[in-house]
Amino acid sequence: MVTLKFLLDQLVAPVPGGIGRYAENLAREVISRAPAGCEVEGIITPPKSEGAPTVEQIEERFPGLAHLEVTKLSRSTLAQSWSRGLLTGAIGGGLIHAPSLFAPLQPLGSDGGVQTVVTVHDTVPWTHPETLTSNGVRWHKRQLKRAWQHAAAIVTPTHAVAEQVAELYNFGDRLRVIPGAPSRDVHLPENPDEAAERLELPDTYILAVGTLEPRKGLNKLVEALAKIPDAQLVHAGPDGWGDVNWDSLCADAGVERSRVKSLGFISNTDLAVAYDRATVFCMPSIDEGFGLPILEAFRAGTAVVHTDVPALMEVAGGAGIHVPLADESTFVERLSVALKNVLGDEELRESLVTAGHDRFPIYSWGYSADLVWRLHADL
Repeated sequence: MVTLKFLLDQLVAPVPGGIGRYAENLAREVISRAPAGCEVEGIITPPKSEGAPTVEQIEERFPGLAHLEVTKLSRSTLAQSWSRGLLTGAIGGGLIHAPSLFAPLQPLGSDGGVQTVVTVHDTVPWTHPETLTSNGVRWHKRQLKRAWQHAAAIVTPTHAVAEQVAELYNFGDRLRVIPGAPSRDVHLPENPDEAAERLELPDTYILAVGTLEPRKGLNKLVEALAKIPDAQLVHAGPDGWGDVNWDSLCADAGVERSRVKSLGFISNTDLAVAYDRATVFCMPSIDEGFGLPILEAFRAGTAVVHTDVPALMEVAGGAGIHVPLADESTFVERLSVALKNVLGDEELRESLVTAGHDRFPIYSWGYSADLVWRLHADL
């Protein structure tokens, strides 16, 4: 029996974020589509962060998982050790698939037949280091260098990120693209009206989804909101870092706090309701590696406005309205105009909805899982 060790540690991270959703959805399909004679073992560190799922809860989320191994050492200990080439044998050898750079990279050809594949979701530590913590930037840079030295292959979620990574290191044919897709868990509940009432969603609103952090461009979105009279903003996502909070963002932009509703981290079914009831979904990020929320908005039948970040342009495929980031002095004005146009033009919204419905089926977790197995077989 061939065992693929799949690192699921992002699920117990303090903020699982988009990488956590990528890891969970991909792992489920990798498990269900395992070839004959192959199985998948999950690897996590001890769940210690507040609100983290238990080991039992994680096991329940992955039917067919052969085994869920919990490391003896903490996530922080392993992260720092692995980035320095220490304790890389902590989870043994064999086939290892890491849906992030959190991986025990050992020299190629080392004892134990180690074959480690890592995933690079974006190049933000190089392009926009100011939007991350200094420790996070250093860690990512060390890990990517180690991946260049020791990884059997490097996965990116888009061709845009693959091109950016190739400019940093020459990975040759070790560089592969395995995209994400809309999550099956993000679906409407039996009574969406009841959920919308419980969430106290406005009749008309702009929706933003993602961790509340500098890179997401939510400060610019609030500034744009100030230029759209009576418009309301709803945000779904956990708090992040960088002293970013809605009270200060609204105060700085001169927007009444009541015009912004923060749902925090919500369930997948509640998220589906938020997408479904939104008038327009906006992704004002200054950098991204994929853009899963765009696909989820497309599937929900919601018009999309986004920035011209290369990965977002690739994922949207022209099915949304994009606002170029160039010329920062006019960006907020241009973003507000785009949002006003969509909010006020039903025919435009309908055309965007149709385009989105045609776009999102291109992406499939089943296809991505098949690419994972094909990659490990090729190696």
